[in-house]
Amino acid sequence: MFTGIIEAQGHVAALTPSGGDVTLRIHSDELDFGDVKLGDSIAVNGVCLTVTALAGGDSFSADVSGETLSLTSLKQLKSGSRVNLEKAMTPSTRMGGHLVSGHVDGLGTVKAMTPDARSVRIDIEAPAELARYIAQKGSITVDGISLTVNSVDGALFSLNIIPHTQDVTTIQDWKPGTPVNLEVDIIARYLERLLLGERAARPGSEGVSMSFLAEHGFLK
Repeated sequence: MFTGIIEAQGHVAALTPSGGDVTLRIHSDELDFGDVKLGDSIAVNGVCLTVTALAGGDSFSADVSGETLSLTSLKQLKSGSRVNLEKAMTPSTRMGGHLVSGHVDGLGTVKAMTPDARSVRIDIEAPAELARYIAQKGSITVDGISLTVNSVDGALFSLNIIPHTQDVTTIQDWKPGTPVNLEVDIIARYLERLLLGERAARPGSEGVSMSFLAEHGFLK
């Protein structure tokens, strides 16, 4: 588990194809590797990866499966690409953001970036199937960054990014059209499942829909 508070930035030192998968080597002068060991989890742009090798006290390697490449923006990485890094939380970690699993739910697209005083307003379009999990003033993880949703309009949501967050993350590299990894609030996922009750065990259950809500008295 992670918190969505980025600890450091790094860059891709190497990408090595390996039987349909990719071995990714990440270098960072900022991340403290003193407590990192083989098998630990590190979130790279919000994707939970397992450390398979350590080198020189400033880099690590991880294997990225074909499925992960197909579902996340990691497939866009190339040598030199900057990435957001966060080590897995510990029982003593400050919960500065929110609970983040590092399991990407889908890819969003940056639609607009508009200056707003010293901040920047960013509009992101989420996949239609994720829109129901995104709520105004709720939490969302974008490329591993825990952020607060300012407003929602259909599948489009807006964020207000302060200068500090711009400076310490890869947001400074975004532009309209940039694909970003999205992880919705894990609590929303569990609430939806709980609302299904016994129907959750039925094969082919479609989840919570407008007809389901009406049938169970949530809509009139």
